[in-house]
Amino acid sequence: MSIDFTIMYATHDAFRRDLTRLSTAAAAGRADAPGVHAGWANFTRQLHVHHTVEDAALWPPVLARLTDRPTDTALMADVEAEHASLDPALHAVDKALRTHSADLAEHVHTLTRILTDHMAHEETAALPLIDDVLTPRDWNAFRGAMARKQGPSGAAAYVPWVLDSTTPEQRQHFLAAMPGPVAAINTLFWERRYRRRELWKH
Repeated sequence: MSIDFTIMYATHDAFRRDLTRLSTAAAAGRADAPGVHAGWANFTRQLHVHHTVEDAALWPPVLARLTDRPTDTALMADVEAEHASLDPALHAVDKALRTHSADLAEHVHTLTRILTDHMAHEETAALPLIDDVLTPRDWNAFRGAMARKQGPSGAAAYVPWVLDSTTPEQRQHFLAAMPGPVAAINTLFWERRYRRRELWKH
């Protein structure tokens, strides 16, 4: 039985979307807007949670199943190193936003390159490996760790963030992969709160 990576792909797409929004704001000289700063704060929080839980609850069980598989072990080491390489790029963008630096667009370009390359590497190499060595039960344990890290308030921000600007089909596909009550709670409460935050508005 294959693992369903719907939520992982949707999360990656949300990161790509926000990078595009940040790049657009920087290129237009509108990165000082409160909505852009709020969007950036949400982006960095989501990325921190995502990678923290991967490092703690996903990579260790994968590595534990790679005994006598040096090529795959090296792949996982590369993926973990990519996480670490993101920190300087994130700090550079954060500083440029705070100081109104003229180099913001350049720093955003660097971050976009590093993060999009990393996500593509995960999707083309790491996820197939995960599907090979982990079971759906293992994957659900990782998802449970992610839910605990997010907590109720985190879920209230995460779900409508992922669904922002998705097509009806993408929305349905994502919500079908979430626990049953999520769709109704999101419609009744979370989405309205999310829209009031006006993330990325110039």
